[in-house]
Amino acid sequence: MQVVRIRTSQNIDIDYEVAGLGERVLARIVDMGVFIGITYALYFICIIVFLSTFQSLQTGGSIPVALIVVGVVYAIVAAFYDLVCEVFFNGQSIGKYAIKIKVVDISGSRPTMGQFLLRWVFRLVDFGLTLGIGALISVAVSEKKQRIGDLVAGTTLVKTKLRTELEDLYFMAPDGDYEPLFVEVNNLSDNDIAVVHDVIANFKSTGNSKLVYDMAVKIKEHLGLNTPVDMNDFDFLKTVVKDYNYIISRSAI
Repeated sequence: MQVVRIRTSQNIDIDYEVAGLGERVLARIVDMGVFIGITYALYFICIIVFLSTFQSLQTGGSIPVALIVVGVVYAIVAAFYDLVCEVFFNGQSIGKYAIKIKVVDISGSRPTMGQFLLRWVFRLVDFGLTLGIGALISVAVSEKKQRIGDLVAGTTLVKTKLRTELEDLYFMAPDGDYEPLFVEVNNLSDNDIAVVHDVIANFKSTGNSKLVYDMAVKIKEHLGLNTPVDMNDFDFLKTVVKDYNYIISRSAI
């Protein structure tokens, strides 16, 4: 499994899985579905405009300006859809958002405008000159699952969905008489707790104690916490999750 390391809002490095060929294809299919919808919508607009001006065309009138405008708008959308979406929506088109993947720099950071532009320009090679075959081969054989545009721009696609579902964080709500040790965890978000839970799961599977230490330090600094001297970092993170679960569950009553 290929991964790209991404730094979270807590400045903790988490490895995200690189999106494979299947996810890319599915995202493309969704985007094509969006375009089919746009095409039909514009098609009906053109019919309405044409019928409304049919009489003037029979008498030698010119093609209505509205039809030209519709054609130009469609051409612009088709040409710049991917570039605009990725630049303004955090590396995601509608299809990528639906499949939960996004464009990132190969180092895991947000791509620059130049990188977005490069991978967009090379769509001509990936999907134009090679009819998509170049992109398929490149993604299949490259180490980071990159199409030609990604290789040139230094980007790739990663799965944005955390390995731990948010619902999994609440399967063991503490008992009603439980006393939270760190009430400050109420200032954390669901996504923060998801990352903490992901670190815990990562430690259980890999034994990466540095990741646990870094996460614990960031949480303590962020919330201004002091922990008991006999509590290690791993137990601290588990307590943070437990306290958060309790506080959230009680607030929902």
